Formats: sequence, structure tokens, C-alpha cells
Amino acid sequence: MLMPKRVKRRKQFRGTMRGKATRGNTISYGDFGIVALEPCWIKSNQIEAARIAMTRYVKRGGKVWIKIFPDKPVTAKPAETRMGSGKGALEYWVAVVKPGRVMFEISGVAEETAREALRLATHKLPCKCKIVSKADLEGGVSNED
Repeated sequence: MLMPKRVKRRKQFRGTMRGKATRGNTISYGDFGIVALEPCWIKSNQIEAARIAMTRYVKRGGKVWIKIFPDKPVTAKPAETRMGSGKGALEYWVAVVKPGRVMFEISGVAEETAREALRLATHKLPCKCKIVSKADLEGGVSNED
């Protein structure tokens, strides 16, 4: 599972997910990619599940890039615990994703294979996504919403 090697502060505020992605919104390495259509937190195990789904489908051919990293800690208090007595213990790590963010890229395989692999990966992710090609994103993401 992905997580930072070391962090300066282990607990963080929740923050906001307002606005569209201003960086990471173009396909820079591969030929096809998955773009987020809504804001969400993506857990490290969901990123790993999507990666495994893609690499299994392409039978370890081609190349897959993961363009998001879970660097935000999420804490949780134990069940049946009274309020107060500080913030909970670290539970898991998330990547904060805004609409327009390219999360995964793939290249080195045929278009139908790439699109099917990315489709399988989108089922592992908690937000609405669309599959795009490099030609679709020449001027950045244009949401049809």
C-alpha cells in the first residue's frame, strides 16, 4: 500500500475539496487515462486495487502510471468511545482528488485493451470517472457537466 515514508506531523485537519484540479489535469506520460469527475478522497488500498485490475487485464504488458499519492492521514476513534480525550489514531491514508485530475495513465497496449483495463480500474474507485485519450485533453480538461 502507498503511504509516505515519514511525515512531520501525523495528524491533519480534514480540509476542503472545492474547485477544479489546476495541476495534474493533462495526460503527460501515457496515451489513455482516468479523469475524476467529482471531488473525493481515494484510499491507498483503492489505488492499489485499481492498479492490480489494470495490470492483470493487460497481462503485465504496457506501462501504467499512478499520478496520485495518498499523503493525507485520516484518523478515527475506536467504536463505543466517549467524546473528547483528543483526536483519534491514524487509520489510513488518502489522496485528495479534485474534478479534472488525471489519476492513472496507460500506454504500450492497443486502444481497446487500454480502455477495458481503465474501465475495470474505474470500478475500484469511489468517484465518478471518465476514460480519456491524450487527444481529448490537449487543452486541459473540459467538463461537459
